[in-house]
Parts: sequence; C-alpha cells; structure tokens
Amino acid sequence: MVGGAGGLRVVFFGTPRFAVPTLEALLGSRHEVVGVVTQPDRPRGRGQKVTEAPVKAAAAASALPIIQPASLRAPGVDADLAAWRPDLGVVAAYGQLIPTPLLSVPRLGMINVHPSLLPKYRGAAPVHRAVIAGETETGVTIMRVAPKLDSGAMFATTVRQIGRDETSQALEDALARLGGRLLVDVADAMAAGTAHEEPQDERLATYAARLTKDEGLIDWTQPARRIHDRVRGLFPWPHAYSHVGGRRVIVWQTVPQEAAVDEAPGTVTAAGADGIHVAAGDGTALTLLVLQSEGGRPMPVADFLRGHPVAPGARFSGP
Repeated sequence: MVGGAGGLRVVFFGTPRFAVPTLEALLGSRHEVVGVVTQPDRPRGRGQKVTEAPVKAAAAASALPIIQPASLRAPGVDADLAAWRPDLGVVAAYGQLIPTPLLSVPRLGMINVHPSLLPKYRGAAPVHRAVIAGETETGVTIMRVAPKLDSGAMFATTVRQIGRDETSQALEDALARLGGRLLVDVADAMAAGTAHEEPQDERLATYAARLTKDEGLIDWTQPARRIHDRVRGLFPWPHAYSHVGGRRVIVWQTVPQEAAVDEAPGTVTAAGADGIHVAAGDGTALTLLVLQSEGGRPMPVADFLRGHPVAPGARFSGP
C-alpha cells in the first residue's frame, strides 16, 4: 500500500537487511514512501562482486525512487530530498551520519530505528555488543535523529529477551521485525499529532563500538560462558577463532558446560562426535560444535575431526 487518508509522505534511509522490515512495514501502512536513500553498490561476499544492498533490492522491487549518493554532503542531495516533499524522514541502519542541514528537510524531521534500549549501546554494533556482554534483554528504540550520535529524544521502546544461545544475527533479525512495527506506530502518532518525546539520560549512555576482526581471537583464560557469548555475538561476522595444531580454526557454534575440569585453559579434554571439549579459565569446559578450517566450509565437529584430527591434550591457543 502506498499512502492513505491522513498518511505521511516518508523518505526512507537504509542499506542492510536490518532495514528491510521497516521499509516493508511502511509500505504496508497508510503512509507513502516517496523515495529511498541508500548506500552506493559495493563489492560484497568472498568473490567481491558488486551487488545491490538489501534495501535497494527491496525498493526496486516496489518501484520506489532511489538515490545513492556517495556522501550526504554532496551537492544536490538536499534538493533531491526536498523535491520529494517529505513530511518525515525514517532512518534504519543507513550507514552514515545524517548531516544537520538535512534533518530539517522533512516537515516533521527525522526519526531512527535503533536496536537497543537507549541510552544504552549507542553506536554501530549495539546488537553484537549486547550479546558479547551477556545481556539477558535488549530492545528497539524509536528516537529523533539528532546531530550527536544516537542521542535524540525517544518516542517509543519495546523490550526483547535474549536467548542464552541466540546469535547476534538471529537477535538482529527479530529486532528488525519489532522495529518495523514500532516505527509505524510512531509515524501514526506523529501524523495524528499525539507523539510524545522523552529525552535520554546522558548519565546512562554507553557506546557500542564497531566490530573488528581482531576481536575474534578467543582468550581461553576467560570463563566458558564469556567465550560462548563472544562466539554468538561475533556471528555472522567477524566470527570467533582460535589456533590448534598450527591451524587457524573459525568457531561457529559452542555450548558451555557446568562440570568441573582440571586442565589448563585451552586444553582439549575430550574430542568426539558430540564435540571438542576445551578447558576454560573458570575450571569448566566449552564444547565446540561447529567449526571451519581456514579456506574450508563450516561443518559439525564429527565431520571436522575426520579431516582435522584433534586429540585430548591438544592445546587451543589464545592471545
């Protein structure tokens, strides 16, 4: 559906798959998406082939007008936005800060779908950082876009529990769906003039820094649960990894054990079809369930061990 009685004219900013459910929710609402701003096409995947990002593909499938400026500060971007005569700007994981002069182009300003319970976990990787930290709950906040990163007043929040074995990818997908529905509720309230904004408490603000590849190296002196949280928090990128027998091994799936072990951290205590059990720093073990050798594909441990034998007593190395 494109538009309806009392609906707003919306310009949408987004790029990755997290943003697609919000775009789809808007398209299914009484509001009209008059244009989409997304990042330029870039090389993606192992073959580094230039492909469309998910938002561009979704926008093209709905025959929406699309612009892909290399920078939002480029000449003419403000005029392109103004030509769409937007009432509201909606931002969901666009990938760049919105310059201050553009925030006032839509009549009602711009609002953002952020996957955390602000002011906690502002920044580029809020979902991953929450999982790595072992948080038991997170959520989505709809906030006004402000010049300072993720600092704008909040319109609405919704809470989502985090499963003990849930990966950041699964959690992000769930939050994307929640965020889309919550965003439409806020847009409805803005159209009706009933939306309420609550300022964030700056004293409670934390920052979720962008992930780096170096963060994947497992420190086996950490407790098994902390390592497990890092494995699932770094999924699907950049992945946790370690070294054994001179090989780099990417760790895809694990489960922490409660039984005590009496081995140095990183030592293999058992290896078989049920997993490779590795001693952690808290006197328990972490069971490795799915592994990937360098240049190979991820596989269950039973298959991995056929080509890469790992015996009790072997050592996984950390930092």
